[in-house]
Amino acid sequence: MAFRVTFVCTGNICRSPMAEQVLRRHAKDEGLDVEVDSSGTDGWHAGQEADARTVAVLRRAGYGFDHAARRFEADWFDRYDLILALDEGHLRELRARAPDAESRDKIRLLREFDPAAGDDLDVPDPYYGDDAGFDEVLALVEAAMPGLLDEIRSR
Repeated sequence: MAFRVTFVCTGNICRSPMAEQVLRRHAKDEGLDVEVDSSGTDGWHAGQEADARTVAVLRRAGYGFDHAARRFEADWFDRYDLILALDEGHLRELRARAPDAESRDKIRLLREFDPAAGDDLDVPDPYYGDDAGFDEVLALVEAAMPGLLDEIRSR
């Protein structure tokens, strides 16, 4: 049975779809049975493609891309083994929506898996910034992948 992971940011057009694509490729490269997707805490962009800057950064780095934004729904907690929030605000909101302790225990911050992150566990929202912010997000996501893959393998 596949290990199921979802990434959650605000609108599901920048950070979470980027993390989705990065984990998908790393899991495939390692032959891990992992199902990966993403969503947002809000539904503003539901049905839309990812931000063009997200797609551009991923393509430059050699990642594929196919995405339609969607909102995380409260009844989805049972679908996933691990729910990864991209910042503290998402973490708080997801925990507030969780129906029980078991569901809350599935929610973590992505950067918890990066030992170099220290106390700065948020992946900053690049939406209102320039292209460099999207490059920074990709670097932060990629830095968390070895630890995340270790976590997946351990389960």
